Amino acid sequence: MPLRVYIEDTDAGGIVYYVNYLKYMERARSDWLRHQGVTQRELLEAGIQLVVHRLECRYARPAHLDDELSVTAAVESSGRCRLRFRQMVLRDGEPLCEAMVDIACLDATRLKPTPWPPALAAVINGQL
Repeated sequence: MPLRVYIEDTDAGGIVYYVNYLKYMERARSDWLRHQGVTQRELLEAGIQLVVHRLECRYARPAHLDDELSVTAAVESSGRCRLRFRQMVLRDGEPLCEAMVDIACLDATRLKPTPWPPALAAVINGQL
């Protein structure tokens, strides 16, 4: 997913504020899901909520105002109600931030883990 760094993404020195990398990654995961033919809205309407369960992040280099970045989202592994993404924020192919993000599938009413809906499970299994 390509993106550009805007002033709202940066601190007073024009460097991307650390939490914004996580926002970029969230967008890339949502776009990955949409590319698979599923939207967050459709999941919510079906009573399914996807939440970050665990996150491990390493910052290597800063991004700056007006930088053109790309954000990746690749499925590393999956379980009955968990999905692990390996994600990177890159500038000209150089990793600026890398993360492993575990997503949990929850029943939106009970907020308890629930298995992936069959259509989404098929997509996930096709990615591995």
